[in-house]
Amino acid sequence: MASNSESKEKHLMRLRRIEGQIRGLQRMVEEDKYCIDILTQVTAATRALQSFSLELLDNHIATCVVDAARAGGEESDQKVREAQEAIARLVRS
Repeated sequence: MASNSESKEKHLMRLRRIEGQIRGLQRMVEEDKYCIDILTQVTAATRALQSFSLELLDNHIATCVVDAARAGGEESDQKVREAQEAIARLVRS
């Protein structure tokens, strides 16, 4: 991932929040919380991961893909294919 340290720290902070959500889910299961409440938290964690994925993809396109496109050639084609495949995976998930 090509990013500056500020962007990297922002990504890590988001992942730590998501990790906290997952740990909260584990606690809820251990404490036999109401299934619907657990499912509500699963939905929140899923959305947080999807949002993180989209932000990461946006960053990848704005940096790696654009840089490769400027350079041209096979690397450019490869980066575009990788981005297309990543988008397809996100859409299917």
